Amino acid sequence: MKWSWKIGSYAGIGVFIHATFLLIIAWVGFTSWQQTHTLAGTLEGILFILVLFATVVLHEFGHALTARRYGIKTRDITLYPIGGVARLERMPDKPVQEFWVAVAGPAVNVIIAGLLFGWQAFFGVLEPLTNLSLTGGQFIERMITVNIFLVLFNLIPAFPMDGGRVLRSLLAMRLEYSRATQIAASIGQGIAVLFAITGLLSNPFLVFIAFFVWVGAAQEASMVRTKSALDGIPVSRLMQTDFQTLSPRDTLAHAAELILRGSQADYPVMENGSVLGLLTHDDILTAIANQGPNGLVGSVKRRDFQRLDANEMLESALMGMQNPAVNTIPVTSRGLLVGLLTVENIREFILIQSALRKAPKRDELVSNTA
Repeated sequence: MKWSWKIGSYAGIGVFIHATFLLIIAWVGFTSWQQTHTLAGTLEGILFILVLFATVVLHEFGHALTARRYGIKTRDITLYPIGGVARLERMPDKPVQEFWVAVAGPAVNVIIAGLLFGWQAFFGVLEPLTNLSLTGGQFIERMITVNIFLVLFNLIPAFPMDGGRVLRSLLAMRLEYSRATQIAASIGQGIAVLFAITGLLSNPFLVFIAFFVWVGAAQEASMVRTKSALDGIPVSRLMQTDFQTLSPRDTLAHAAELILRGSQADYPVMENGSVLGLLTHDDILTAIANQGPNGLVGSVKRRDFQRLDANEMLESALMGMQNPAVNTIPVTSRGLLVGLLTVENIREFILIQSALRKAPKRDELVSNTA
């Protein structure tokens, strides 16, 4: 992933930190120095935020491992300044499953806070909350407080927080899924407006959170509308059947000519009727710059690519098109290449479906023209 570095993995799930994560480290270090004016205080503040984000990783693994129980894989977990994101391959099919996946993350923070509280209570070292700050007070007690805060914050009923998914799952037990999503998204955006107003009057950071919540709610609603539009539609209905292919022995100059002569951007690499790889538009340009126009297609083709069967549903196909570098998937039937499915195909189909829903019915047209 761009601007991200892998720091480890567990259960086959990679954990990454985004480059912007370093900003919060720098900010905490600067704030700690201003408060303590000591190296020890500064390092303690940085250690505190690192331990805090370790609990965020555990929170995300709560989601990921619970999703695995329902047969859902997690692509990766990435840490950002605003928290962590576990990228599930798909959302659970049943509302009750989504409920348990959503609450699993906050449940981890409850367990962490409970264990730490028990430790502090056993040794009788609990302090008043007024003595706690980023750099002041018992380290463990500060971790208890922040884990409780994470639970309360994540259970706000607004996307993309866990509370938004909990709310949607409860609504979906009674309503149609897309309708439940729309209601949950509207509630989330209403909360975003309240955050923004409060932030303008008191804490500007709430304005940032409001923007984050508003965009997250809009994206979730858009994603579910897309999923609904593709439900029950086979890949064969949208795939391109008029396409060009390349041979491993073709030159990059020939591939560039095909780009110039037509509208196709990505090309299956074929030999003896089998798809050996895929060559994208960007791959061709990069290879020409590195090898020159006489380089061979076979040396730069992508060997790791997804294939689809013509009878597969578009919803499952969409999950496989998460790699922003690859916009095209070869479609086969009985082992033979029969078409290409592109992001543009899907996008145009959704736009056409949206236009059809807005179009006046035949009776309306008759009454309007009479």
